[in-house]
Amino acid sequence: MQQVTHSDEAPKIFADVKEMEITRAIANEFHSVLIDRADSDVIIIGAGPAGLTASKELATMGFRVLVIEQNNYLGGGYWLGGYMMNPVTVRAPAQKIWDELGIPYKKVSEGLYLTPGPHAVSKLIAAACDAGVKFLNLTKFDDLVLKNGRVRGVVVNWMPVSALPRNITCVDPIALESKMVIDASGHDSVAVKRLVDRKLVEWKGMDPMWVDDGENRVVHKTGEVFPGLVVAGMSVTETYGIPRMGPTYGSMLLSGKKAAEVTAAKMKELRR
Repeated sequence: MQQVTHSDEAPKIFADVKEMEITRAIANEFHSVLIDRADSDVIIIGAGPAGLTASKELATMGFRVLVIEQNNYLGGGYWLGGYMMNPVTVRAPAQKIWDELGIPYKKVSEGLYLTPGPHAVSKLIAAACDAGVKFLNLTKFDDLVLKNGRVRGVVVNWMPVSALPRNITCVDPIALESKMVIDASGHDSVAVKRLVDRKLVEWKGMDPMWVDDGENRVVHKTGEVFPGLVVAGMSVTETYGIPRMGPTYGSMLLSGKKAAEVTAAKMKELRR
């Protein structure tokens, strides 16, 4: 058998690391997060602007936070400002959150500010990671853990499992427990709808666009909709029948911040 040689190789740059070491490193780190955060203080469903903001705020307060996201990327719709154009906007006073994160932006007109979506998203993701937030992406919400009339966690599965025909495979989900859950899953409102299916919560669906009314009301209505479950971002809009606000993100950021404050207050009540 002819031996393959590599006589034309360039001078060595990288350290000697076996393939199996790389595999073990990835698997060990993934499972360490899964084991550690199987019991979290707060589980957040959805890594869009509201969920990321809430996660960063809560982790900064010292809570153990896990975010589950069904996509392989984080950021939700925050990458784009509408119509496949990536500049994103906020209205005052939401630019103060950009200030906190060190995101540069332009003042377009009085009270209206703009920045590239990728810059805003990457800064927010990095801030959440730096604060200690852990993520399970490609993870699909399946159901809630409900004990004694209170939400106490989520039931999840691999996202690819949902694409497989039922007659080919039946892969049971797993449960992750927490003291509080935040539904920041956007238009899908996945946790709220599970409670709606059981006639425990009402759900109205989003009203037509009205930016000013929609942004104001989504922040005001951010809060606990059922013991242990807080809604944030577009989940608030869909739950309460609030007008959509389109591609401006101030209410998503402020809703995430308020969701963190409400959740932190509820956590203190649970400790009494």
